[in-house]
Amino acid sequence: MRNHPQPVPDETFWRGRRVLITGHTGFKGQWLALWLGQMGAPVWGYARSERAQPFADTTAYRGDICDVEALRTAVQAAQPEVIFHLAAQPLVRRAFHDPVDTYRTNIVGTANLLNCARQQKCVRAVLVVTTDKCYEPQPEVLSFREGDRLGGSDPYSNSKACMEMVTQAFAQSYWPAGGAGIATARTGNLIGGGDWAEDRLIPDLMRRFAAGQPPTLRNPRALRPWQYVLEVLRGYLLLAERLVKAPQMAKGAWNFGPAADGVRPVGWVAEQLTRAWGMAAPSCMQPGGLPQEIPMLQLDCSKASARLNWRPLLPLEAALAATARWYRQAAEGADVRQISQALLAEYCAQIGELASVPSLTRVDA
Repeated sequence: MRNHPQPVPDETFWRGRRVLITGHTGFKGQWLALWLGQMGAPVWGYARSERAQPFADTTAYRGDICDVEALRTAVQAAQPEVIFHLAAQPLVRRAFHDPVDTYRTNIVGTANLLNCARQQKCVRAVLVVTTDKCYEPQPEVLSFREGDRLGGSDPYSNSKACMEMVTQAFAQSYWPAGGAGIATARTGNLIGGGDWAEDRLIPDLMRRFAAGQPPTLRNPRALRPWQYVLEVLRGYLLLAERLVKAPQMAKGAWNFGPAADGVRPVGWVAEQLTRAWGMAAPSCMQPGGLPQEIPMLQLDCSKASARLNWRPLLPLEAALAATARWYRQAAEGADVRQISQALLAEYCAQIGELASVPSLTRVDA
């Protein structure tokens, strides 16, 4: 058994390290920028839209990920050592209605980012974030490993699989040995404050709660894997550290998914949030002509456990309570930056204690 690294980000590693986040105004991007800033990293951001109430201070550039000149300008100005590529079209149903923009953003945008990165000698690590839906569904497969076949029978999933292949091609062509560490991170449904995307369970519920309206559910019995956004971002940070320190060991694809108890029915999650807000029990609504949703995908995260010492630490009930608290305080007019800073500090304190508890399922390597 070899010694494992600490399962928490290394503040001394990030202090003063220049970072670029594409999609820094999105749900995950905001929390990532906040966490990096709290650890002392100078953060640059590149995104198509602005954020009315940003979580964190960044040097921001505004532009489309497919605008080569604007993106190159931002990368050259940031001179980053580490790049987190989060800019994407992230909505399954929107992809059905606008597949061309989805392919353009997810595939061409990723190629643009990697092409800009390879032209900068300062870049030591690039982490491209995709999704668990990049795997080709297999009826007999219960849990997907990183080496399983990529695919996707809908525009969103297919575009994400293509992002994986584009990243792999750039890594093999321009960083075959030595140089920057290039990796992809695959995750599923995330929960947490600050997600206002359309057609997602948590923000849809929170909007209805804030308006005093009872919630409705399309499919309350559907099982989904749920995970706190900060749990996944902790994995991204640990992986990025390893990409800089040991690029050949850390390159390639990585799964970051919830533990078994993070797989819960939609109705159970809605009930937890409804009680936390003090609303009436949710009612049900049938889909009615909406595109068929992809069956639940579970991720085998033994690679991240063995090599990064990453595992989910926060119970789902605690994550849902923290999520409801963020939205409730925001609806009452509190400053979202202060709310987010407080919840990040709370999470860091919690994982400092939880990380010392042995995991019965940890895989050593």
